Parts: sequence; C-alpha cells; structure tokens
Amino acid sequence: MNNSQWHPKLGDKVVRRTRLRVSHLKRALGIPALYAAGYGDVGSSIYYALGIVGAVALGATPLALAIAGIAFIFVALTYAEGISMFPEAGGSASFARHAFGDFWAFFSGWALILTYIATIAISAYTIPPYLGHFWPILKESPAAGTMMSMAIIFILMIVNVVGVREASIINISAAILDLAVQILIVVLGALLVFNFSTLHTHITLYWPSWENLFVGIALAAVAYTGVETISQLAEETRQPTKKSPIALILTAITVLVIFAGIATVGLSTMSPIELATKWAHDPVAGIVFNLSKAIRPQELAAGWFSGVELQIIFVWILQGLRTVLPALVGLLAASILLIATNAGLLGISRVTYFLGRQGLVPKVLATVHPRTMTPWVAIVFFSVISIILLIPGFFAPKAFTNLGALYAFGAALTYFLAHLSILKLRGKYPESERPFKIGMGIRVKGHILPLSAILGMGVTAFVWIVLVLTQTYSRWLGIGWIALGVGMYFLIRKRKAPVSTLDLGEWTRGK
Repeated sequence: MNNSQWHPKLGDKVVRRTRLRVSHLKRALGIPALYAAGYGDVGSSIYYALGIVGAVALGATPLALAIAGIAFIFVALTYAEGISMFPEAGGSASFARHAFGDFWAFFSGWALILTYIATIAISAYTIPPYLGHFWPILKESPAAGTMMSMAIIFILMIVNVVGVREASIINISAAILDLAVQILIVVLGALLVFNFSTLHTHITLYWPSWENLFVGIALAAVAYTGVETISQLAEETRQPTKKSPIALILTAITVLVIFAGIATVGLSTMSPIELATKWAHDPVAGIVFNLSKAIRPQELAAGWFSGVELQIIFVWILQGLRTVLPALVGLLAASILLIATNAGLLGISRVTYFLGRQGLVPKVLATVHPRTMTPWVAIVFFSVISIILLIPGFFAPKAFTNLGALYAFGAALTYFLAHLSILKLRGKYPESERPFKIGMGIRVKGHILPLSAILGMGVTAFVWIVLVLTQTYSRWLGIGWIALGVGMYFLIRKRKAPVSTLDLGEWTRGK
C-alpha cells in the first residue's frame, strides 16, 4: 500500500517517530569572563570565610587559610587538566563519569549540589550584617537578619524560575570593583596598621588547640569556591581546553595573594577574639571600621608630603576615603554576596542539566517550565532546602559555622573525587590529548601520576575526616544527604527511567 494513501482509523495505534535535536551550549565566554565568574565566586567568600575560620582557628587563622590555599592550588591544577580533556559542563562529576562510570559521576554531582546549597545559604546569610552599616538592626538582630536572608533566596528563586538572564557585564564589573577594593584594603592596611609585633602577639597569644587548628584548616575550604564555577562554564567557553586552565590558574594566584593580605590586615587591626565575636559575620566590615579609625588625614599628609598644596589635596582624599570606605564595603559586599547567591542557584541548574543529560537524576528534577524553559523544579526544590538550612539562624549561635562546615563536607568529597579521577584517567587514557597537563609526577605501573593530585587527595581526605569526627551538624546532615542521593540513584537505575534532555539543553543555551 502506498503510505501517502493511508489514513488512520478509529482504534488504530499510531506511533510517531520523532527526531530529537541535540542542543549544545553557546560558546561565547573568554578568559576575562571566566576569571570574573571564578573570582566573583571565590572573592565573595572572603566576606564570610575569615569569620568562619577565625571563630575556630583564632590566632592561627592565617596559617589555616594558607594551608587551605595550597590545597586550592592542587585543586585548580586538577580541574585545569580535567577541563582540558573534557570541556563540558559537570566539573568533578564529568571527570568521575569518564574515570569510573555513572555511579561516581552521580555521587560527585550530588555532593557538589550540597556545596551549592550551602553556598546559597551562607552568602544570603552574610548579606544582612554588611547592610547593618545602614540599618543596624540587620546586624544586631539574628531574627531580622535571618528573615531577610530567607527573603533574598526566595526572590532569587522566583527570578531564576522566570528565567531572567545573567548580565555578564554586571558580573565582570562587580568582580573588578571587588578586586580593586580588596587590593585597596590590603594596601591601606600595610601602610597604616600593619605592625609585626602586634601581629605576632595576636597569633601567639591566641594560638588554638591542635583540634581547633585542624578544624580551622578544614573550615578554610569554604574560602576557595571558584573552581567549580569555571568548570561548569566549560561548554560555554571559546577554546575551553586553553582558556579554562588559564582562568583557573589566574584565579588561584589572585585568591592566594588577596586572602593572605586580608588575613594579615585583619589580625593587625583587631584581636582574634574580636574577629570571632563582634565581627564574625562581617569580618571585612570590621577591618574597614578599624582602618577608618587609623586614617588621620592631617598627620599622614604632614608626614608624607612637604608641599602645602599636596597636603591639602591628600587630606581631602583621606577624609573622603575615611567617610566613604565603610559604606562602599557594605554595599559592595552585599552586591557580591547577592551575585554569589544567584550563582549558586545557577550552578545547581547546570549540575542538574549535566546529571539529567546522563539520566542520573529523577525525571521530575529535570522538568523544565514550558514557557520560561528553566528547570524550575530543581530551582524551587534546592532553594527551599537552602531556606530551611537558615532556620537555625533564629536561635543557634553556631549556625554560621555549621553552614561553613556543611559546605566543606561536600567540597571535600567533590575535590577528593576530582583528584582521584585525574589519577585514574592517567592510567585509563594515557594517550589522550591533554592540552594542559600537570607536571611533577611519580611513576606507578608505567604511568606518571601528578604529585599535586596525590597530595590534594590526601589533604581533602584529611579535611573530610576532621569534619566527620568533630562537626556533628555537618556529619549527620552531610551523611544523610549522601545516603538520600545514593538511594535515589539506585531507585532510578532499577526503574531505568529515561530523562529527556532537550529542554534542558535549550534552557542552558538560552542562559
């Protein structure tokens, strides 16, 4: 029979063969955009990480941040090699899928989602204390601050469900301004308040116990959050095998210098006890507050310049700086943290997209809105969890530290699997092209294994063990989260439920 003459009749079963389009992410990002995204994420963490670490490590805060910073370099190198091999969204989950298969890809992605949830909660929780410069109740009242933090997450949830696009130029501009202000703080601190004797006294007099030092090192992982942000943008990057590693290395170097400078200035302007109590939630505001008191325009102008005209100009500049700097830091910190909160939601969406494309998450989490083309179920679900995590902010003094520990719990698992995957891939695909390849390795069974990945794996394992042994909140919540994910994964595999990725691809391309 000629098919063109056939027409279906009532009761006939008709199967329509459809052709699925494969959607790809638009490659439009270069090194500046990647660097801004990475530094915008990790740069925002300085506004709360110093307080989280200082509350535990006290005088050893610079040491804890330095050790975590070295580990961050190892992580950056591992991600640089991984992205150069597999320039796709997914980050650690992508590396684990190629190295070990679907289960470990899901495991890594699920741990990564936990870090994004914690990032959303911490960033939103830190915004009100910085706005306390303008409205003191936001700093003085835990209830007012927590309610505002919840409202911020809720509003951003609506914005992301509706599908408002990211403004890259705003993110880049904010990251540049943020970096400039942080450099200004370091320079002013070095000129006005740095005193080696004072710094030495604060470090030695308030040196923590060994247990608190180890916990401080573990919590310092919260300070270094940008590598996954850059890796999640791999499919949207021009020449990702070259540009993504460069952006990672530049971010790592910048972060180490800035964190070292800010931590040094911090302990030069206040004691560790003051940092851990009065300024725990807004440590950079505390640094700027004390810096402003150290700016004495007439004395400084007279000491630095001999000409009367130059003295007058310099006095005018210093007076303006003393007045403007605290307000500027308050506004800038709130803006950067707002961007970081939103970036956490976008990060979750991208991870969900990757896991959905591999069929590793429930179909409902991969559901997209038919009009806005956004994965609205995932956005709403994970936003609600972030809001729930803020409830202890109303009454629990350790809520801030607990959120940091929860982030570090998920990050340690994610980074451990990233290091392990790179080591596995060296043996599994020894001849594969690696535009960026880590040097300095040791030979094992005929393969060169990068030393940085081996050391990084050891450090992240240490961090995770310390957190499990010492932090009750993150231990049980983190283990419960992983158990929930593993159970969900095997249930999906048992049912073999396919996940459509067409709409997710369309949405991500549109973003």
